[in-house]
Amino acid sequence: MADPKGFLKVRERELPPNRAVSQRVLDFHEVKLTAPTDEVMLHRQSGRCMDCGVPFCHRGCPLGNLIPEWNDLVWRGDWRAASDRLHATNNFPEFTGRVCPALCEGSCVLGISQPPVTIESIEMAIVDKAFAAGWITPQVPQRITGYTVAVVGSGPAGLAAAQQLTRAGHTVAVYERADRPGGLLRYGIPDFKLGKHHLDLRLSQMQAEGTRFRTGVEVGKDIEWDDLVQRYDAVVIAIGSTVPRDLPLPGRDLDGIHFAKRYLHQANVVASGRMVANQIRAAGKRVIVIGGGDTGSDCVGTALRQGAKSVTSLEILPQPPSARPDHQPWPVYPQVFRTSTSHEEGGERLYGVTSLEFLGSDGQLTGLRVADAAQVDGRFQAVEGTERELPADLIFIAMGFTGPDAGTAVGQLGLELGPRGTLVRDAGYATSQPGVFVAGDAGRGQSLVVWAIAEGRACAAAVDTYLQGSTELASPIPATAVPLAL
Repeated sequence: MADPKGFLKVRERELPPNRAVSQRVLDFHEVKLTAPTDEVMLHRQSGRCMDCGVPFCHRGCPLGNLIPEWNDLVWRGDWRAASDRLHATNNFPEFTGRVCPALCEGSCVLGISQPPVTIESIEMAIVDKAFAAGWITPQVPQRITGYTVAVVGSGPAGLAAAQQLTRAGHTVAVYERADRPGGLLRYGIPDFKLGKHHLDLRLSQMQAEGTRFRTGVEVGKDIEWDDLVQRYDAVVIAIGSTVPRDLPLPGRDLDGIHFAKRYLHQANVVASGRMVANQIRAAGKRVIVIGGGDTGSDCVGTALRQGAKSVTSLEILPQPPSARPDHQPWPVYPQVFRTSTSHEEGGERLYGVTSLEFLGSDGQLTGLRVADAAQVDGRFQAVEGTERELPADLIFIAMGFTGPDAGTAVGQLGLELGPRGTLVRDAGYATSQPGVFVAGDAGRGQSLVVWAIAEGRACAAAVDTYLQGSTELASPIPATAVPLAL
């Protein structure tokens, strides 16, 4: 462990400063400072990690990160060893250190009586320092097995599965329908939360290890799923959950109503220095974002950077409490009121509001009719007499996703969709089609980047077992029904 009395000597939680709001809203550069500029502070905070006996943070993290171990190494100043321990369980800590909601901190034992250890910021500092020092190098496999694997989708689940399988010695090709690899990481998360140079650094490492990328190829259209299955010894479907949930209210066909996914994709393309014809822009417009999650927050930050006249976020749920509620005791991750960096920058947040009708004139959006929401028999209903109109020139629907865009996989391979719209698989990530596996949101449903990486690692272990009869790949999620074939 780190300092035995650290949590007694340092009771305050210290976080690295973000860039000033007045500066960061002028560009799309990262809000967080990307270098561990204050190692003295990090030494203090890592020293707060206590000898808790049972480190609940291990299981609070879907990856099973060895958090007390790398906290101890940071406290001792052995940053290189800390990087090794961090990478032992997490392929991409530079991603989770920036966009994960820190489930581990919710289960930190110190959090019972004090603010929890600043696990996420220490994680980000470790990996940033490791990249800067040149410690993160390609891990080329010692032998080639002769087996080939196709990974369809290059989001966090696909990348994790591909890297693990490549390191196991298999020949891996990643198919991505977009023009550049990265999936959600490249086109779904704004640069101000995750700078794409972090993604490109990791992709360069993967390519040097032997992973091959086939971009601009949509499996099911450009190449049949059957052809892919015949060409490769195993196929991993990691296409994410990308079908947005719609809001079919009166006036839905008015101009000015868009899915958040399309808006953020375009903004990310432009932030990379490319042009988008007829780009959706919020400059000078009154913007409403329907949905109070991460995607909605990303829309807020993007609209403010584009110069929106006003931005209003709507959430149908009531505002969460500021402290952990009684029905969510430790170590459950608490649903408390949080302010994202985007909401710090401006805009208004309205809770307990339901949308009733899109308003417009001559085919153009002019506003949204809303009302207070009350939950009756498990369903939200408008409270009579609370109806009102909110002016709007742009509305972004950020209400989550209903499942993967898997129509061609279902049609060509005979795969099944479950009741939640996800691809059916067994406990070993295998589908009914021999040699075809599903990882990430395509099988799990809409979730977090950290869960996608965990599933990618676990699926890779299942595929390796399928191909070779056993595996040495670490898996954070036990595969209890892995079929053996080849």
